[in-house]
Amino acid sequence: MIPADNHFALMAVLFALATLGILAEKTRTGAQLTGAVIAILGAIIAANLNIIPHAAPAYDFVLEYFVPVLIPLFLYQADLRRIFFETTRMTMAFLLASAGTLSGAIVAVLLLDLSTLGIAATIEPPLREPAVAGLFTSTYIGGSVNYAALGEITGLREDASFFSAATATDNLFSALYLVMLATLPGWNWLVKRYPARTHDAAHHAAAARHATPLTLALSVILALLTVAIADALTAWLDISNWRYALITLLVTISATLFPRQMARLHGSFELGILLSFVFFATIAAGANVLAMIQIAPLLILLVAILLTVHALVTFGFGKLLGFSLPELITASNAAVLGATTAPALAAAKGWRELITPGVLIGVFGYALGTFAGTAVYQFWHWFMA
Repeated sequence: MIPADNHFALMAVLFALATLGILAEKTRTGAQLTGAVIAILGAIIAANLNIIPHAAPAYDFVLEYFVPVLIPLFLYQADLRRIFFETTRMTMAFLLASAGTLSGAIVAVLLLDLSTLGIAATIEPPLREPAVAGLFTSTYIGGSVNYAALGEITGLREDASFFSAATATDNLFSALYLVMLATLPGWNWLVKRYPARTHDAAHHAAAARHATPLTLALSVILALLTVAIADALTAWLDISNWRYALITLLVTISATLFPRQMARLHGSFELGILLSFVFFATIAAGANVLAMIQIAPLLILLVAILLTVHALVTFGFGKLLGFSLPELITASNAAVLGATTAPALAAAKGWRELITPGVLIGVFGYALGTFAGTAVYQFWHWFMA
């Protein structure tokens, strides 16, 4: 196994998995699965065969530095006139996806006895079931930030074995769910049942020009400066949860005020695709299948039921409400995985009009997730009492 402190070897593996995904898309099977799925599956297999570790400083580096830079790279040609319209629709789609998560949590609690989970935490036995329901509601509406917050609010974080198993289950099922979302557009029988809408209008002739060392350098410089300014503003205003919203705001303002100059940054989008595949591989590497099965198999049933109901509500009612399949995929992605994977997958699929809305609804999920998880926790406790 490559040790966790062998940073260069691990980064090489992550980039190799991303490259494998890019190359696989040139084949018929790979085009159906998409490069993102290839990178995810490759990382899950490599990690669970002990070729690479499940946690390492190299992964932390990718999450800390690559992820925020992805957003500017994807948005240099953002068209605000289209974004305003798309964001309104995407907010509605995201609220539907959130309702799907709430429904999934309720169904899972009704079908399963969750009182045996989190027994080492210093909380009353009647509170365990609502605490677990609130925990997973928060993470599948907001993300890891909300997951950590509900761990503190409910007291479940005190049970280290449960919390590690819950984290492993969350990581694995999030990766598998992302695989499913990425493959849905290849299911022709499914695509035909949803309204057809074009989401790639932002892609124009200028994007076809070749990248040069200068355009790539300028793209990276601007992306880094955007993140640096956003971080300074969030620290000054003490609004760390709004980091990605500020990054998005700054880059879209630049793209709107200086469209011609931004359009000359050839290769930025393609560089973002490469880094996003590295990001997907990093997420998947954290999925520890053995630990999840050994510690708490009940969590597998819980998350499987929750995500199944979430998908049925989101894609079932979404079809009736007239949303397109890409809109529902992006909304579900933002709810289950957050503001980073939603725009990355939208970009990988060529849905350029959904990149900025994907970021914004993901950030909205950060604000909504803790509230929704706490509400489920308190309501279910009151209901059971």
